[in-house]
Amino acid sequence: MSAGEFDLAAANSEAKQRLVTSLRGKGAHLSFEDAVRDFPARLINTKPDHVPYTFWHQLEHIRIGQLDMLRYIADPHYVSPPWPAGYWPDHHATADESAWKKTIAAYYADLDELVALIEDPTCNVLAPVRHMEERSIMRSALVLIDHTAYHLGEFVMARQILGEWKSELS
Repeated sequence: MSAGEFDLAAANSEAKQRLVTSLRGKGAHLSFEDAVRDFPARLINTKPDHVPYTFWHQLEHIRIGQLDMLRYIADPHYVSPPWPAGYWPDHHATADESAWKKTIAAYYADLDELVALIEDPTCNVLAPVRHMEERSIMRSALVLIDHTAYHLGEFVMARQILGEWKSELS
């Protein structure tokens, strides 16, 4: 390959590495693990002032959004749930510690499946995918990274407001 030629295989490999790093919450993004670490069980069903959902609702929303994106990428016949109701638990639903842990475990299982799909040697994350309206897996993963980072930021901010987050700045 001469200087100035584009190396698609190298670009795909680097894109995959960067996507996996960001999906795992490394680099510039807060990790899911850090956001939920030492979360007080007594606050699982708390709705902070002026917030329409609980901490558990928010984690479920993150999990559902991730699962939706995983299925969208992996299954050409997948149909997304209706927006917005299909992406949130019922407004009145509550969780106990078991449901909280189940949400977290499901989030990690789906994340592992998505990472495995991206890391598959036959996967070209840069290529348009027919069943995804010619969008690339990279585009879909970036949407998911953005969505997760946004809601984890809200999650941590609410913890800070309630005095349940230890920050390096405090």
